[in-house]
Amino acid sequence: MEEGSEILQLYEIRYSDLLLLSSSSSSCSHYQEKMIMENLGPTGPGLLAITNVPDASLLRRKLLPLARRLALLSPDDRKRILRDHNLGSDVPLKNPDRNVSSFAMQLKYAQGTEAIESKPSDGVGSHLNLENETMGRISDIEDDVFDNLENMFKALGLCMMEIGLCLARICDTAIGGNELEQSLLESCAAKGRLIHYHSMVDSLVLREAGPKKGSSKRNANNHARSKENLLKGANLDTNGNEVRLCEIHPNLWQQWHYDYGIFTLLTDPMFLLSSHRTTVKSEFSNSSGQECASPSGHSYLQVFHPNKNKVLMVKASPESFIVQVGESADILSKGKLRSTLHCVRRPARFENLSRETFVVFLQPAWSKTFSISDYPMEQYNPSVHHLEQAEEHYFADQDQNALTQEIQKIVPPLSARLKDGMTFAEFSRETTKQYYGGSGLQSNK
Repeated sequence: MEEGSEILQLYEIRYSDLLLLSSSSSSCSHYQEKMIMENLGPTGPGLLAITNVPDASLLRRKLLPLARRLALLSPDDRKRILRDHNLGSDVPLKNPDRNVSSFAMQLKYAQGTEAIESKPSDGVGSHLNLENETMGRISDIEDDVFDNLENMFKALGLCMMEIGLCLARICDTAIGGNELEQSLLESCAAKGRLIHYHSMVDSLVLREAGPKKGSSKRNANNHARSKENLLKGANLDTNGNEVRLCEIHPNLWQQWHYDYGIFTLLTDPMFLLSSHRTTVKSEFSNSSGQECASPSGHSYLQVFHPNKNKVLMVKASPESFIVQVGESADILSKGKLRSTLHCVRRPARFENLSRETFVVFLQPAWSKTFSISDYPMEQYNPSVHHLEQAEEHYFADQDQNALTQEIQKIVPPLSARLKDGMTFAEFSRETTKQYYGGSGLQSNK
């Protein structure tokens, strides 16, 4: 079914045009602004792409392969390198059954709330403390592959934050007011994540390298079961138990969900091939992998497009940035922007293929209060209305409806997570609880 999935070729806007559109003195055509709102609004897919960003290509090529290297390091070496470069992780790296490794850092806006009062006329670059010397050092990291990890992380992250601010200003102009840009600047920070989506070979290597408990016979049986599950494309929960929540699409790196911030910015992913016949020793000593093209030519990011009642596979130009709308933007815009229901799919028949990406999550301040008195909950509630609307097409596409029903079972409705007067901190806690808490819909998935 993967090969037959309909492709969503993202609407693209050049970085230089984005800067001009976000300028207070812009005299650009309203056509681009209209297309941005159509793609991010309630009738669009909820995402678009930014192309031709200066220096982004080099930063992406240097930084993304480090995700796999970090994931496959020995725990002690990884802990030391993360500490030296002011990085942490928001996934349990001690769990050898994990499908994803993520390395995170808080990225700060240079001026915070003071920048709101004086918007520059040439875009929003002055909000960010982009150090020129960082870019000058990027090409000098061959001696030690991790030497410039922190500088590259910050440089690429701040570049993506600038894109988010530009886009927020453009959307504010179309909607009226400056709610989105102000909310981003008041937060003073964003979260960057360097993410490695494990190949099946990576997962086996981590299991072999992990602590051995119990009898050797039991360990051998568990290893054989893990290998069988991986080759079948089964997902594993945090305890290593097989879960098949959606039989139509069981093979996911990341389950269906909405991001709950304002915008999520992602690099076009990089794919790495490792050797089929690998050992723990060889993988840990040579963990860079070989870069290759996407097997299908797309990103393996899937989105549910409610107006088309379809799951679409996202395709963007190489080395572009993908921008997704989060639930906070949906709420703050009173439904004029639409949050993106999405997942990440694992390619079939490529057990030695991993996926690397860099993501920046732009969100409001934790103290930001949501007012939903004039939010069109019934019309725009993406977790309920759009999926229920899709069920009306049951007889037109029974397979698609079955998938829609499965998604409904694991995505908690916005109306159950959002109450009038909630702060963003309260909303994020409630969202996390209803997805992953003890009784959450994806608590054991």
